[in-house]
Amino acid sequence: MATQLTTDAGQPALDWQDRRLPLADTADLRAALVEANVQTLLMVYVHLTHDEAMLATFQNYIKPPFAMPGTDIPEEYQQELREKLRHVLTTPGAAREDAPSKALMQRMMSVSVGEPVEDEFLPLLMDQIGFERSTPRREIAGRKPAPAGFKVLVIGAGLTGLAASIKLEEAGYEQVVIEKNPEIGGTWYENRYPGVGVDTPSHFYSYSFEITPEWTTYHPVGADMQKYLLHVTEKYDLRRHIRFETTVVSLAYDDEAAMWDVTVRGVDGTEEVLRVNAVINAHGPVNRWKWPNIPGFDTFRGVRMHTATWDPAVDLRGKRVAVIGTGASGAQLVPAIAGEVKDLTVFMRSCHWVIYNPEIAHEVPPGMKFALRHIPHFREWFRFRVYWFAADGLFANVLKDPEWPVDSPSVSALNEGMRQYALAHLDAKFADRPDLLEKLTPDFPIFSKRIILDNGWFDALKRDNVTLESGGIAEITETGIRMEDGTTYEVDVIVCATGFDVANMLGKLEVHGIGGRSLRDEWGHDDPRSYMGVTVPGYPNYFLTVGPNSAPNHAAGQNLISEVQVNYIIECLDWANASDKRAVEPRRDAFEAWNTQIDTRMQDMIWTHPKANSYYNNSKGRIFLSWPYRLVDYWNEMRGPKKDHFELH
Repeated sequence: MATQLTTDAGQPALDWQDRRLPLADTADLRAALVEANVQTLLMVYVHLTHDEAMLATFQNYIKPPFAMPGTDIPEEYQQELREKLRHVLTTPGAAREDAPSKALMQRMMSVSVGEPVEDEFLPLLMDQIGFERSTPRREIAGRKPAPAGFKVLVIGAGLTGLAASIKLEEAGYEQVVIEKNPEIGGTWYENRYPGVGVDTPSHFYSYSFEITPEWTTYHPVGADMQKYLLHVTEKYDLRRHIRFETTVVSLAYDDEAAMWDVTVRGVDGTEEVLRVNAVINAHGPVNRWKWPNIPGFDTFRGVRMHTATWDPAVDLRGKRVAVIGTGASGAQLVPAIAGEVKDLTVFMRSCHWVIYNPEIAHEVPPGMKFALRHIPHFREWFRFRVYWFAADGLFANVLKDPEWPVDSPSVSALNEGMRQYALAHLDAKFADRPDLLEKLTPDFPIFSKRIILDNGWFDALKRDNVTLESGGIAEITETGIRMEDGTTYEVDVIVCATGFDVANMLGKLEVHGIGGRSLRDEWGHDDPRSYMGVTVPGYPNYFLTVGPNSAPNHAAGQNLISEVQVNYIIECLDWANASDKRAVEPRRDAFEAWNTQIDTRMQDMIWTHPKANSYYNNSKGRIFLSWPYRLVDYWNEMRGPKKDHFELH
């Protein structure tokens, strides 16, 4: 069934190019100018007029988050801005048709966020915020067309796999996308538990080439993400490339033909071998969910569920429910169900740092939606503002200060400041519950593992029908959970919010490269290594996404990583094609040098603090997941391959 994003009134959402001037001087417009973000309105006004005097008027009043002291923008300045912008928006010929210069754009960006936006960030920002739209590759003058019959197989139709399909189409490559589920979406199709949502702000967590204003909250709920991805699938007609309910079983490289033989299995168990030129593995790290390893787990006679395989038919009302796990999924689930269950016992192995973000549950008001839908450039400038405060500005928090005491529960003065900010929220919430305060106070640095955004999590733990249990579980019985101290909890339902087997990046997939070599043998269960998170020597034209040491664990930005990795992969294929070669493979020495650089760099990062332990580490403690530099650095690295680091076949 076709899915299209719509406005609250059920009308089709406007595409970016549909915003035209002049606008009608309506009550909706006037209301939007009052309700919409002032800093973004300022950017729109200057974008349309190039009036730098207004920047000078506002620049002393706009501060970044956590800046001290804060200064409110005077109301008379805000009113003057609204009136001037209303005139420009509604008066024929009042807006300039030429775009601001790069120098003016940079000044605008700096004023908008209250701190300097340096030159090095501009190419990324112009690309990711949507101000510059790249020409589809097949339309680039002088580019050699993709070879006829050259086929790329994409594993997975989630956020990354769909991006790969769109860009492969734009580049003219034949493709097939293999999806194990009956529908697209990946994580956002599978995860349907109550309260499921996204840490990344809504107005950035989307493709830069498909920005939408149709978010219901400032942080997207899972259903909104799935609706967005369905919209993208229909708009770009991607279903014609996708084979649903099909699993990739194995990949085997044919050295002589420079082809991959891909064994796929249908839902009926029938297997087939597809012969393709290249493979993009976009199956993602968060679909291999895992049950807890607890004695007696299989003996429980009640209902067992994992958050990643939630059964909406299970009625929790009036039930005694156990939730095992207090990471991001558990912290979202518990507030969503605490009010309807009889008793809720939450089993915590280790606590997490929690940050209060008052916007996380806020609905996007009508005025903001109107501005995002109808006012030219508002969408892009708001996306810039959201991105800036959720991205590389946070990087300093994960960088160790070499002069900072190694036994401190923080790694720098800035990191300690964020720790105190989180502690203040914790202390305020549990001033009357010292028992919970003690259980929930972490002893490791903030940002050394995934942060939880408080969307009712702390309040839920204080409810009379909720118990937080931090002791060890001895076993699961037929009727409940017995603790190591002998305490027994009788429950009707056990929900496991126990995460995913992230380190096993192959999952059940078998990959055999040149000479039959096995990637599973080389990686083992949980020690994956690659070159730049995308390629591996010995496996020509086999490309990873969200591969080893490419995850943006200091900030929001998985959508950015997905886009830039897809860009890099197609640049590699285009280079091989332009060179009349069939395949591209990283050199062994480049791979080894890169991994040595990564391991050395990790000693400067928060994730190697003595008390840091998370799913970013493998069983030996190596940080296999995190990208130890900034997002802008990865964006730059992904512009195209360093040709002396590769061999062409």
